[in-house]
Amino acid sequence: MGVQLYITRADFWAENEEAKITPEEWLSLIDSDNELTIDLKNGDYHALWSGASSHDEAWLDWNDGNIYTKWPDTQLYRKMSDIAGFLGARVMDDDGNIYSDPSAWEYDPPSTP
Repeated sequence: MGVQLYITRADFWAENEEAKITPEEWLSLIDSDNELTIDLKNGDYHALWSGASSHDEAWLDWNDGNIYTKWPDTQLYRKMSDIAGFLGARVMDDDGNIYSDPSAWEYDPPSTP
């Protein structure tokens, strides 16, 4: 179990039928962002982020109209916030809480030795 954050255009991420981010939009964004690369071993829409992160592999994935990750650290959350702005979307957690500014989510796990 863990916290998932979503980039979504919907009022609630799980009810996004009328407000989906298309896979083509996601792939186009990955192609235009030199910090994102597709990681096909984890799926057609799974991307790794090369920015500064506490995680060994900071990742984002697209599924059913939303882009998501689990337990993003502060830096990956800020990247998600930038992506959301570019896509006309917002960042939301499992419960529908919206994170609307760069300092709204802070999580910096200890580094592993």
